[in-house]
Amino acid sequence: MSRIRGRDTAPEVKVRRELHRRGLRYRVNFKPVPTLKRTVDIAFTRQRVAVLIDGCFWHGCPEHFRPAKGERREFWAAKVAENQRRDQDSTRAFTSAGWIVLRFWEHADPVEVADQIEDEVIRRSVSRRSPSERPCR
Repeated sequence: MSRIRGRDTAPEVKVRRELHRRGLRYRVNFKPVPTLKRTVDIAFTRQRVAVLIDGCFWHGCPEHFRPAKGERREFWAAKVAENQRRDQDSTRAFTSAGWIVLRFWEHADPVEVADQIEDEVIRRSVSRRSPSERPCR
């Protein structure tokens, strides 16, 4: 497991490139809650938007996850269950701290993921402005 990347995975990099291409700037591997030993893959700190790109195997994707077979199947089942529990706990902690949490599976289309992220960042940017700063419609 020491060879498994915890950051800069191919799906993360694809989404980050698309976001950067669109002119969005963000932080990578950011701790939204400084007292919590957990990071998000992409963070928009001013808008308080936290993005996580979850791996299908490690986080138990309902579409692609296949339980391990063999003598260590109990170990892997417990590992994935613990990851899912920690994911839920992290989402609760980040949300309680005022962050919007967006989670995506690694198999999701990077352009579609970037669309959803961009929409939320723009929505949060507009809602945080004072009424005099908001664009007229």
